[in-house]
Amino acid sequence: MSLRERGSHILRLGIKELWSLWRDPMMLFLIVYTTTVAVYTAGMAQSETLHHVPIAIVDEDASALSERIASAFYPPQFMRPAMIGPHQVDPGLDAGRYTLVLHIPAHFQRDVLAGRVPQVQLNIDATRMSQAFVGNGAVQQIVQLEASEFVQRYRAVAVPPVDLSVRARFNPALQPAWFGSLMELINIVTMLSTILTGAALIREREHGTVEHLLVMPVTPGEIMLAKVWAMALVVLVAVWVSLTVVIRWGIGVPIEGSVPLFLLGAALHLFATTSMGIFLATVARTMPQFGLLMVLTMMPLQMLSGGVTPRESMPLWVQYGMALAPTTHFTELAQAILYRGAGWAVVWPSLVWLLGIGAVLFALALARFRKTIARMA
Repeated sequence: MSLRERGSHILRLGIKELWSLWRDPMMLFLIVYTTTVAVYTAGMAQSETLHHVPIAIVDEDASALSERIASAFYPPQFMRPAMIGPHQVDPGLDAGRYTLVLHIPAHFQRDVLAGRVPQVQLNIDATRMSQAFVGNGAVQQIVQLEASEFVQRYRAVAVPPVDLSVRARFNPALQPAWFGSLMELINIVTMLSTILTGAALIREREHGTVEHLLVMPVTPGEIMLAKVWAMALVVLVAVWVSLTVVIRWGIGVPIEGSVPLFLLGAALHLFATTSMGIFLATVARTMPQFGLLMVLTMMPLQMLSGGVTPRESMPLWVQYGMALAPTTHFTELAQAILYRGAGWAVVWPSLVWLLGIGAVLFALALARFRKTIARMA
């Protein structure tokens, strides 16, 4: 069989995969949802800064100092403090109306001016972890600063012995949305490509379409390559649309590097992950089994790839083991390009790694796929 005929088979089989996907509304919904709503939510809902934190104050002193402290909490970091009584603290926290409740005792100003150390109680709803952790430190700093300035009767600025000039590169305002949205998109590339190829193979096996392919003059390698290029094309288009419309225009994240270079890295990554999806589909017999294998596979790949925690902070055996995973090199490549504007000279080792890992996974999946077809024949 000539190379042209093989190319024609791969092209036509890939078009068949695209038509099958087009007739699957649930898969289409999954693609649209993950590349739009999921990316936007990951970027906007994981804020680690204070924003409209509900706070209440129990002021039993009613002094100038206590009023000064209460006026120091204002939007957008905090909501306007609700002035409540002691009997309203527990019901308010139980109902989730307040995240922080500051209790200023009686004779607070008198004790401060007398040089005594009065105790101010801060009640925190610790179920709201991000606001509770950051808000705890912010409230303590505000109370200490306002009390110190009130005693000194002027707003003092201490001169530090060392002037530390901080410059946050690649994210000057430390916006968590810039990190969350891009990392979610990187994870979605892996998840979507694995699910689409694996589900397509299992669906064909359940519907009996594989038996039809066996009587056609096509090889297992052509069938696999058709699934790889078709599903990879769908994911690449969805990623490009999400990167442009949702991340760049919707959230306002500036993309520093070359988008075509990122898509090239994504294509090599998809070559590896689509092969992995076919391999998992040959191991699983039904769609529920494939879903369980996905859970066992995706969690380590996403959590240990360096996107959530830097790889340098992980044990050495995890670092060496995850060096064989395509997600590790794709995460490194994507962060370098999209965050730091890196070019070919920086990311080419990651591209080589992705190509090598993809070739190995494709060979393993092809061997497993041939055995599966041989048993069915």
